[in-house]
Amino acid sequence: MSDDDRRLVAGRYRLAERLGAGAMGEVWKGEDERLNRTVALKQLHLRTALDAAGAGDLRARAMREGRIAARLMHPNAIAIFDVVEEEGYPWLVMEYLPSTSLADLLAARGSLPPAEVAEIGRQVAEALAAAHRSGIIHRDVKPANVLLADNGVAKISDFGISRAAGDVTLTATGLVAGTPAYFAPEVARGSDADERSDVFSLGSTLYHAVEGNPPFGRHDNAIALLHRVSQGEIDPPRHAGPLTPVLLRLLDPDPDARPGMTEAGQALAAVATASPATPATAPEPGRRRLAVVGLAALIVVAVLGAGLWLLLGGGDDQQAGGDTPQPGPSAPASSAPRGPTTSAEATTTPASPPPSTSSPTPTPTPQGNPDEQRMAAVRDYYALLPGNLEAAYARLSDRFKSTRSPSFADYASFWNQMSSVQATNLSPAGGNAVTATITYTYADGGTTTERHTYTLVDQNGQWAIDSQAS
Repeated sequence: MSDDDRRLVAGRYRLAERLGAGAMGEVWKGEDERLNRTVALKQLHLRTALDAAGAGDLRARAMREGRIAARLMHPNAIAIFDVVEEEGYPWLVMEYLPSTSLADLLAARGSLPPAEVAEIGRQVAEALAAAHRSGIIHRDVKPANVLLADNGVAKISDFGISRAAGDVTLTATGLVAGTPAYFAPEVARGSDADERSDVFSLGSTLYHAVEGNPPFGRHDNAIALLHRVSQGEIDPPRHAGPLTPVLLRLLDPDPDARPGMTEAGQALAAVATASPATPATAPEPGRRRLAVVGLAALIVVAVLGAGLWLLLGGGDDQQAGGDTPQPGPSAPASSAPRGPTTSAEATTTPASPPPSTSSPTPTPTPQGNPDEQRMAAVRDYYALLPGNLEAAYARLSDRFKSTRSPSFADYASFWNQMSSVQATNLSPAGGNAVTATITYTYADGGTTTERHTYTLVDQNGQWAIDSQAS
């Protein structure tokens, strides 16, 4: 495009360079001739098979959504300066940020280290939290809408525009417009997007960044993928390390069990600051493992154990599933400390369980009083650790293991960091729940003490630990 024929939009914005195009429209670099500043302009493509009246309604909605999004001003959100109409198409006039999208970065690098992903997520979460406080729902958080500047600043773009342009719903012809890979399950089932679904989509985006794939995998058939998303069954994370507990909470299939966006940002900040980021390289084939970092990793572990899970809070068993250290989905037994597990676990290869002769002998389970039986079950479980891992693993319910610790190898890799563990101050907590104080002693002599609540179930005539929460 020559200087003589550069298009002028709305009598004010001069198009200069086409930056790219996607499902929702084309993006241009341009100049605001009135204010003499560089801007980005997005021409929205209204994806619809509606008649002229329907298209007009969609156009009006796009303009309205753009004006709503323009209310948000945050350092980690791309600002919308203006919304105009030109030749029947809505145009968004936005802040211009020389940047690379997270989607493009992942296409080049495959995946990113957990601490780097946590820092990106922190910045995006802070912007989304500000949006939610202003009554603005994003509705389409995904890697393509996260922009990364060279100075480390991350910004979220396209607030509300996906829905306005008809890009994240089933079209009138029954086709899925856009990809449902980052949808929350309730949205895939037809519910309206809200703050909670934004939290899930952020979790999906960060999961993709650290794992190299979206949480529901990839599928060429969008309808089939939409069906899988609606079930809420993610592929457990295997490379997230200290980020695992946060991801599992953000990706909880129950919308009410997810943290708010402010809490999510705080939890991500704890991971980012406790685990310094290192430059990422292209992912190696197969399972990636981090190098052993020795004492430094244990220090990180202690920091995470004391701080991260205070930010995350606790409550249900899905949430409790995030308290384990994993390179993968597996979580240690119900007692695993929330922060310590992730960092240290990712640094070692699973070891064989120590000889069972080194563990204390569990006390006989009392008969009669159910509260006493459940407290004894928790006490006996910890009495088996870390000396008899196989017997301890057998005292977890099938559901607990399937959601948090399906791999015994990862379970062992956590507990092999410990020299001893002790459960004290046990008390009934109502129903089938027991509260206990757990003291973990690491091989280097360091200790961590936490208070947890355990829910137990009758499994084959024996009380088994079914969930853990703080």
